Amino acid sequence: MNFKSFEELIRFAIDKEQEAIDFYEEASKQEPYSGGKTTFKEFAGEERKHRALLEGFLKGERKLDAYIFKWIPDMKRSDYMVDLSYKKGMPYADILRLAMKREEKALKLYNDLAAKSQEKDLAQMFKMLSQEEAKHKLKLETLYDDYVAKMGD
Repeated sequence: MNFKSFEELIRFAIDKEQEAIDFYEEASKQEPYSGGKTTFKEFAGEERKHRALLEGFLKGERKLDAYIFKWIPDMKRSDYMVDLSYKKGMPYADILRLAMKREEKALKLYNDLAAKSQEKDLAQMFKMLSQEEAKHKLKLETLYDDYVAKMGD
């Protein structure tokens, strides 16, 4: 990833957040389980907050002081899964697998961007977004474990 400007970098991240919003909104529409539907709607809302943060950063807003960083464990479930493509009507377990991989990639992206950012506020924002994606990944991995245990796998 080579970006020619700070704005190009942020716009790339905004596009990625919009892709996540679209994915979770679509998943919530097709999900038959009310718990899954609610979770996907919540994730779409979280990704909207991330997009708004990035858009605000472009406008010069730096609202990072109140954020509290804490360690988020990594169950590493998605590390051992293959990439999937979204298909309308795909089974719940596959949607969870796909969502885990998406969050894994978002986490890596924000970690990489934080490491490469020379501006302190920008690096801080990417670290914060990385932690948020790690929370999503953990929740999805937990949902997946619970689901496969319930199904007898």
